[in-house]
Amino acid sequence: MAPNNPTIALGKEGLKASKLGFGCMGMSWAYGPPPAEEQSLAVLQKAVDSGITLFNSADFYGKDGHNEKLLGKAFAHQREKVVLAVKFGAILSEHGLQLQADPDFVRASCEASLKRLGTEYIDLYILARTDEKVPIETTVKAMVELKDEGKIKHLGLSEVSAATIRRAHKVHPITAIELEWSLWERSVEAEIIPTCRELGIGIIAYSPLGRGFFSDKPSAIGPGDFRAITPRFNSENLEKNRQLLENVKKIAERKGATTSQLALAWVLSRGDDVVPIPGTTKLANLESNLGALDIKLSPEEIKELEDAVPAHLVHGIRYPEHALKATHEFEKTPELDG
Repeated sequence: MAPNNPTIALGKEGLKASKLGFGCMGMSWAYGPPPAEEQSLAVLQKAVDSGITLFNSADFYGKDGHNEKLLGKAFAHQREKVVLAVKFGAILSEHGLQLQADPDFVRASCEASLKRLGTEYIDLYILARTDEKVPIETTVKAMVELKDEGKIKHLGLSEVSAATIRRAHKVHPITAIELEWSLWERSVEAEIIPTCRELGIGIIAYSPLGRGFFSDKPSAIGPGDFRAITPRFNSENLEKNRQLLENVKKIAERKGATTSQLALAWVLSRGDDVVPIPGTTKLANLESNLGALDIKLSPEEIKELEDAVPAHLVHGIRYPEHALKATHEFEKTPELDG
């Protein structure tokens, strides 16, 4: 492990991961056409060589399991060096993500992922979204069966409410919750983060750079980039939000850091139980992200950053309305029968 990317414990079930992780979605999906495979493999190898161990994927990232196949190729001869966090429970279609988490689907999804990844086990298996047709207890019990068979090592959930976390945790200890957390998205701080800490559950923070909003050189939004339909990135809201970016940029210049490094350092500072997973397809961006590990923020600097991006001045919701309905703000799961 690189000395500036220490190993931390995620949850209480023995899972250890690098303090800075890696989100792999953009290598297959959501931000436009994926890069050449050679480019992605080079970035993934550099990440491993730099001490990153946790790599976050999903069976619906890209067509026909593209992302899992990519990771299978990247880690075929170094499986012991990485922690694979894989989401399931969503089917990508022309109508968006269709959610499913019944026991048969859970098992079929896991076995398909194992095959694409070329591995005998998944370190952290994460329910991507709750299926409002299936009680969370039923889904978790199906995951526990996979754990008992050695096909997964740890259980995780993503975009779930505090109440659902408690219900799931009663069935089997949950190792980590994946959630969106960044300077401009802090809704999880009211109930979800405290619940995780009360129960000893680790936190995986996705989109810690606000889907590239806090990047030093934000990429253009082109064809196939889902930010084109995301309210915070429409032209009117984006213009208003840029003032928040300028606020952070001024602090970064004074700190001798880049805007993205400072925004990422803020997420890293949120606790020893937090692993942010910024994604990139470029070596230069990976190097920049790693540099955030060397930035130490004082309590005064943390408050200054939070004051620079107040929640009431962030324009636009974080997902398109139809997608937001599947997140923790609107998440529903039926009661367990009997």
